[in-house]
Amino acid sequence: MKKVIMFVAMPLLFACTPEDSTDCNCGLVVSDNVKDYSVVIRNKCSGVEQKFYLQAGDWINAHVGSDYCITNVDNWKLVDTKKK
Repeated sequence: MKKVIMFVAMPLLFACTPEDSTDCNCGLVVSDNVKDYSVVIRNKCSGVEQKFYLQAGDWINAHVGSDYCITNVDNWKLVDTKKK
C-alpha cells in the first residue's frame, strides 16, 4: 500500500509551482498624484518603488494601499529609480 501511495503522490510533488512564479509586475500602491495620474508602486518581489503614469480610467482604480499590476512593461523588480 505504501508503494501505491508513493506512486500516486510523486507526480503531485512535481506539479507544485515554485515560489518564484509570483507575478513580479505587481505591488503595493504607496502614493498617487491626481495632477498627472501617476502612482508609485512598491514591487512585491524586490521592494523597489517606481512611478508609473496611468490613464485616468486606470488611475481611478489604483487605490493607495491596494495591490496593482503593471502589464505593459517587462519585469521591473530590479529597476531602481530612487535617487541616492
